[in-house]
Amino acid sequence: MTRISNKYGAINLSQGFPDFDPPKEITDRLAEIAPRGPHQYAITWGAQNFREALAKKQSHFTGLDIDPDKNIVVTCGSTEAMMAAMMTVVNPGDKVAIFSPFYENYTADTILSGAEPIYIPLVPPTLAFDANLIEDAFRRLCDNR
Repeated sequence: MTRISNKYGAINLSQGFPDFDPPKEITDRLAEIAPRGPHQYAITWGAQNFREALAKKQSHFTGLDIDPDKNIVVTCGSTEAMMAAMMTVVNPGDKVAIFSPFYENYTADTILSGAEPIYIPLVPPTLAFDANLIEDAFRRLCDNR
């Protein structure tokens, strides 16, 4: 999608290309700790201190007692997170509504989950959705159940 987007001067929805620099606090901290290491991937389920920090933050904002070992899931990026979410809620044979244009992994995740994508086009030039198209997609979602 990136090659096609570049070829036609389109807006690239397939990858994150920020048009801003990261916050100075992050790059300053990186410059401070980079020489020390360790320089390796964290454990697959997330470093303990990271999961504890996430649990503390979520407990603060939700008022719930969040256990970092039982209630926090860390993934190796958003692609893995989306696939884990799809495999959690989608069963083989289900149909999944996808607004189009879309991030390229939505279709792949749907198919890999054993489901069928149903595309709902967004209407140019504002890329708003048409309620009639959503209703039609839901009719197709319910067909052949």
